Amino acid sequence: MRLGIVVNVMDSNEAGATTYRLAADAINMGHEVWVMSSGNLAYNPDDTIGAFARTVPPGRYTSEKFLAAFKSDKAINQWITLDDLDVMLLRSNPSAQKAWAQSAGIHFGRLAMRHGVIVLNDPNGLAKAMNKLYLQTFPESVRPRTLVTRSLDRIAKFIDEEGTVILKPLQGSGGAGVFIVRKDEERNLEDIFESVSRDGYVMAQEYLPAAADGDTRLFLMNGMPLRHNGKYAAFRRVRSGDDIRSNIHAGGKLRRAELNDTDFRLAEMVRPRLVEDGMFLVGLDIVGDKLMEINVFSPGGFGSAQKFEKVNFTHAVLEALERKVDYMKYYRRNFSNVELATL
Repeated sequence: MRLGIVVNVMDSNEAGATTYRLAADAINMGHEVWVMSSGNLAYNPDDTIGAFARTVPPGRYTSEKFLAAFKSDKAINQWITLDDLDVMLLRSNPSAQKAWAQSAGIHFGRLAMRHGVIVLNDPNGLAKAMNKLYLQTFPESVRPRTLVTRSLDRIAKFIDEEGTVILKPLQGSGGAGVFIVRKDEERNLEDIFESVSRDGYVMAQEYLPAAADGDTRLFLMNGMPLRHNGKYAAFRRVRSGDDIRSNIHAGGKLRRAELNDTDFRLAEMVRPRLVEDGMFLVGLDIVGDKLMEINVFSPGGFGSAQKFEKVNFTHAVLEALERKVDYMKYYRRNFSNVELATL
């Protein structure tokens, strides 16, 4: 299998990141892997899609050893033709990029699909999910009560109605720019609004008391909870001190996830739309009986799930990709990309 992975930047230092775990294990399984950034994609004069990409020599790698080799003079850098790939994984986060690069992977991914490259998650599905409004397309019962606006007055009224709300930018990730505002404690609301609305719309959500206990990241693959060797790919994040955010980048602590019927019910309720949109690999962020976020661009945390479950979940993902490549060969590429994404 020839695998291409589109990332934000090529100089990451996160050796344990899910992307590099996937790349290392793919090479260990004998596959060819190329990594490229959003800014190194190209449409060529001969009507092919190319990229300046990087790989490492064949060998046995941990994610740490892969990243060390990837950033060393042993790395192999060259222009490749994306049309020759079997699979192209879009793992760049648009909220963490400059405006010109936000949709680059989606646009070039669509072009690669013309020649039978399997592009995951499906580019057209990802185009629908460019910001947190995507969550609002799922059943009302799975999500917190939400207001999205650039009106300070409307947010103030929403706070009066709810008592306590979470304010965050519509675009963004990693817990950046997230505030909790309580009724009768609104002295700094104008300053908070100014900060959050600086780059666009503000999302105001009802505060879920269960958030005090953290959240659970549950991975879905092919529309179903990802299970490998009898264990589910999931972990729990618990907030640190008075910080309302449980994101690891914001100081949250990791715990083993104790999944329950509510978690699986939420997964089942969102499955139809995720399948319809061709979302192969997804991370659900669950607080109590609600979904706070659906990460469809670069769901991470396989290393955290492996730490507690003692299972390498990247193997399940790569085996699923191998099957998709086989399906395309068996049926002479007669499946659409969105259909194949969750087969």
